[in-house]
Amino acid sequence: MKTKVNEIQISYHGNQTINNNFKIGCSQDAAKLAFEHWDQNHIEMQEHFKILLLNNSNIVKGIYEVSKGGITGTLVDLRILFAVVLKSLSTAIILLHNHPSGTLKPSEADRQLTQKIIKAGELLDVKVLDHLIITPNKEYYSFADQGIL
Repeated sequence: MKTKVNEIQISYHGNQTINNNFKIGCSQDAAKLAFEHWDQNHIEMQEHFKILLLNNSNIVKGIYEVSKGGITGTLVDLRILFAVVLKSLSTAIILLHNHPSGTLKPSEADRQLTQKIIKAGELLDVKVLDHLIITPNKEYYSFADQGIL
């Protein structure tokens, strides 16, 4: 008797050409894009965690919302995050999340999560270029600019 298992198929379909996409050169570029694609009706209501998916030339392949949480936090499942990164064939990512309170200072949980994602990325040869915290008043904090990546 033959054992039956599910067959897994993976595909990637980009609908944008690389020439039309946005290139990230600094934290300000990433913050500009994050603010443009953040739902302004929820930025001060609940915390969201997203990733910018980049190719080897730092051109944005897309933005993916990994999780949506409560007022003071959100849970990030690294398996889901890296499933998206690998499926999109991204070579680098920028982490993004908002602080509804308007506080720019990263929490200890923010720092620990960032380090955990960096370590996982190293195993998969995916670079974490930055982690931005954005606020409702259009300010941002860059881990890379502050030298804490």
